[in-house]
Amino acid sequence: MTTPTTSPRTFDLIAFDWDGTLFDSTALITRSIQAACADLGVVVPSDKDASYVIGMGLIEALQHAAPGLPRERYSEMGQRYRHHYSVSQHELSLFGGVLDMLAALKARNHLLSVATGKSRSGLNEALGSVQLKGLFDATRTADETTSKPHPQMLLELMAELGVPPGRTLMIGDTTHDLQLAVNAGCPSVGVSYGAHEPSTFAALKPLHIAHTVADLNAWLQQHA
Repeated sequence: MTTPTTSPRTFDLIAFDWDGTLFDSTALITRSIQAACADLGVVVPSDKDASYVIGMGLIEALQHAAPGLPRERYSEMGQRYRHHYSVSQHELSLFGGVLDMLAALKARNHLLSVATGKSRSGLNEALGSVQLKGLFDATRTADETTSKPHPQMLLELMAELGVPPGRTLMIGDTTHDLQLAVNAGCPSVGVSYGAHEPSTFAALKPLHIAHTVADLNAWLQQHA
């Protein structure tokens, strides 16, 4: 009787973006940005422009999505965005297959982390599910460190968990995530089912572009 074998572990730490990578929230974030712009009487960005800022911190996102908005009104814009998001956030969920994927990675003794443009309060609320308790070894949000694609967020996670760049893999759905990996000296994997068109990923040289969670899970089991 033969014993099943698994491939050697290539990466000790796997860092995930949240929105659009693990959590199916891209459409709601886009609509909430557009509704907040309408509330404040500034030009409403297109779906493409609104979704482009997903993953950025609030200030950077507003500078791109609402360039005509005076800086003194950023707080008001943030409040309107949070209002529209909170009204419908109960409808959101993890992408199908994410929990099984994370459990399989934990079973292989990978360290797991989240590097996200969300606020700390927003991420904590999203991680409040009993199913997610204990899955992530460390997390960073845009309001407690420098926003993507600056490398600080990922550098802090690697330092906290004691893992060098070459043993860390960043996974995300935007060019901000993949540029973050490049800036931190880490390999990356892109997912095509989130906010950015996968055609924009090539210049950032991800190891793989996954088109579904099942595709991502299969690649990680074989190559991570």
